[in-house]
Amino acid sequence: MNILLTNDDGYKASGINELFQALSTEHKVFLIAPRDNCSGMSAAISLRKEIEVEEVSENIFSVSGTPADCSYLGLLSVIQDPIEMIVSGINLGANLGEDIFYSGTVGAAIAGRRLDYVPVAFSVAAYNPKNLKFIAEQSLLITNQVSKLPSDQNLLVNVNFPDLPPSKILGVKITSLGKRGAPDKPDLIRSKNSSKFYSFGPSGSLLPNQFETDIQAIEQNYISISILDYNLSTDLVSWDLYKEVFNCE
Repeated sequence: MNILLTNDDGYKASGINELFQALSTEHKVFLIAPRDNCSGMSAAISLRKEIEVEEVSENIFSVSGTPADCSYLGLLSVIQDPIEMIVSGINLGANLGEDIFYSGTVGAAIAGRRLDYVPVAFSVAAYNPKNLKFIAEQSLLITNQVSKLPSDQNLLVNVNFPDLPPSKILGVKITSLGKRGAPDKPDLIRSKNSSKFYSFGPSGSLLPNQFETDIQAIEQNYISISILDYNLSTDLVSWDLYKEVFNCE
């Protein structure tokens, strides 16, 4: 396959470079990723802004914009070969539960929903992982498995790994997204004159009475695979209710 590989940690990050090496053993891979860390940008694009694209080496590009910029530039302009699949990651830090709405890793993969193969996003639940080579090898295996899914313009596969050696990983689970409570209160870092400076901390805790979630799978030493459906069509079953609520025909 021709794969566009991107991330939100930046093109120099260890996760994407390890994955580039692994995927390149079986596929033609084009690495196009942000120049700087762009975590938490979701699928934002640099609308009407100048974006610099630098060819760092053969098939490796640095982009001054967002993760989604990288995907669209790769698909529509920078890469001349037809791209069949977008792979995003390996992100340093998990993308679990409702955090995927903010994730630049997932946001970059969304652009691949119109391609021949379902896009996939990879993350590891550690910021300085010790088992990255093994995780990259497993990511290659899962990428090949994802390519066997039926072509669907609305699906995206989100994969999270515990940072463990092979002997301690108990297996793979298909999971739902865990639902969290309210996020932790932002930390007040400092004040200066009339301004205050804040920093966001962790997301909220997993809500009770949930089963087979991605969060639980990671806590139990399993690899989590969540199949996300991005079908944005209006629910036709509730069409009459919507017309009643909005008083229209």
